[in-house]
Amino acid sequence: MEYEGAIYHVMNRGDRREPIFKDDQDRMLFLETLGQACQKTDWEVHVYCLMSNHFHLVVETPKANLVAGMKWFLGTYTGRFNRRHKLFGHLFSGRYKALIVDGSGSGYLRTVCDYVHLNPVRAKLLGKEQKLAGYRWSSYGEYLKRPRRRMSWLRVDRLLGEMGIPKDSAAGRKEFERRMELRRWDDQLEQWKRVRRGWCLGDEAFRKELLAQMAEKAGASHYGEELQESAEEKAQRIVAEEMRRLGWKETDLERHRKGDWRKVKIARRLRQETTMTLKWIANRLKMGTWTHVTNRLYHLKK
Repeated sequence: MEYEGAIYHVMNRGDRREPIFKDDQDRMLFLETLGQACQKTDWEVHVYCLMSNHFHLVVETPKANLVAGMKWFLGTYTGRFNRRHKLFGHLFSGRYKALIVDGSGSGYLRTVCDYVHLNPVRAKLLGKEQKLAGYRWSSYGEYLKRPRRRMSWLRVDRLLGEMGIPKDSAAGRKEFERRMELRRWDDQLEQWKRVRRGWCLGDEAFRKELLAQMAEKAGASHYGEELQESAEEKAQRIVAEEMRRLGWKETDLERHRKGDWRKVKIARRLRQETTMTLKWIANRLKMGTWTHVTNRLYHLKK
């Protein structure tokens, strides 16, 4: 289920529970790809944790575009992973799990973020004497950094706000660390069950609202088209911006040859900032086939 401003706990495992990261370079590649997905979709990541054979994200979608974004993100990382290790085929085990989280400030966002940050503790990857920051591959350590040293796509203010920490300051970060170190010893088994097994995390009113929306959308025959339209609107806006900058009209797309360097630059921006397919880009910019677009983009990089 998708809607503007939705927050999800997203998790996916490797195919047959096999590793999705062979080394730290893969983990860096995953985070780099996640950052690019955020640039394309305007996602805001609240927390993340990378384990050996699965990952956790808590992501907010200002636009209703989780499905399109995850398709690009998982497909792109899989392709990069396979090329790096000279492999082919599936990396992930089918559809990802997406738990819808109530972000109204009632504590549910904090619950799911704590669940993700404490994953290395539950997996016994940290000794009793080790601090949570000892696990490198989660956003927990990023929360302890100054803002300018963090991932640009990581948003910390919502979680700090739910914890009652008013500022992302040195004192605020120290208080966050203190509370999380205490939190690791809490027995949250019953609370964690709702995160692992449910389809939404919120109070009864939140759940009923979601059910009502789902019933309404199920009856809308063009729901899938509406979702695609959200991503397409961004792409069309970018094309319009670039054409205004060039002083072009629609007829100019037909007039100029399909490999025109100006078209190629627009295509590159669309690939960088949107989830639209090569086929869509080729049709929109009058560039012939999607394979021609691929070849022109390749030569542009060189």
